[in-house]
Amino acid sequence: MSIKIGDRVPDATLAEFIEVETEGCTLGPNKFQVADLVKGKTIAVFAVPGAFTPTCSEKHLPGFLDLAEQFKAKGVDEIWCVAVNDAFVMGAWGRERGVKGRVRMMADGSADWTRKLGLELDLSAAGLGVRSRRYSALIKDGVVKQLNLEEGGGYTLSDAPTLLAQL
Repeated sequence: MSIKIGDRVPDATLAEFIEVETEGCTLGPNKFQVADLVKGKTIAVFAVPGAFTPTCSEKHLPGFLDLAEQFKAKGVDEIWCVAVNDAFVMGAWGRERGVKGRVRMMADGSADWTRKLGLELDLSAAGLGVRSRRYSALIKDGVVKQLNLEEGGGYTLSDAPTLLAQL
């Protein structure tokens, strides 16, 4: 059973590779609780099957980077890119793509959050293991307000312009 509009997102631990040390966040992978991160915030989330993969790198992530300021102007506090990769990979992908804080590159290394959402995609037959389905969502104070879930390998509903138009 997958999450739907109106549901509260489940809690889980996500990791983010921190490039610049700040109070409370050391350099390298830092763990965060989803329940704490979503409290009182509006978050645009998009999930991809994997970092450095063609559609994810050439279309999905760049779309959100290009429109990051427009999302902020419409009241979005943070944009998250979630993938079933480790924090080192997500950090490297963010550096390679010039993310520079516009999108939080959130690692769901063991697919814990993805499974709790009911949005896992088993690509074991292709040698890729369990990944996330491709989707975008708008979360307000922990509640799903929009959900654009792709079928199969599609990329027609979860793009940045579609989610931005739904705000």
